[in-house]
Amino acid sequence: MRKRRSIPLKGIILGALVFAAVAMLVRCVFVSSEGEAVDVVNEFYRYEQEGDFSNSWDLFHSAMRKKFTKGDYIQDRAHVFMNHFGVETFTYTLGEAEKLDKWKISKDGPAMKNVYKIPVTQTYKGKYGNFDLMQEVFVVEEKDEWKIMWDYNQ
Repeated sequence: MRKRRSIPLKGIILGALVFAAVAMLVRCVFVSSEGEAVDVVNEFYRYEQEGDFSNSWDLFHSAMRKKFTKGDYIQDRAHVFMNHFGVETFTYTLGEAEKLDKWKISKDGPAMKNVYKIPVTQTYKGKYGNFDLMQEVFVVEEKDEWKIMWDYNQ
């Protein structure tokens, strides 16, 4: 009688378990990054809702901070959004986060890696009526922290 070679069942089960564990780990890392990026956008807009523009400015990437000083940002945001629009606050909604392999803040800017693009809609109800402001927000990791960037491409 011939001896039959069988596939070792234990090896298949172990291989499947290892594969599943690696897949779950990769998924957790990806979802975790996306979740952290979404969290920082929520934090930014909660500060903006409260008129706490100092703390929202602190969430900007260093490239954004070069575009305007903290004092100018605080003054401009309060002046334009609160005074000109005649509103005290706003509501906002976030769209689906999209992971980008590379992105630039401007044509001349450096290519950023591991970027999330998150559409944001702010809804204002003020003395000039109701209106929505839609903007794509980009979230980039800088020194192990997720930071906010806006698009200056033309």
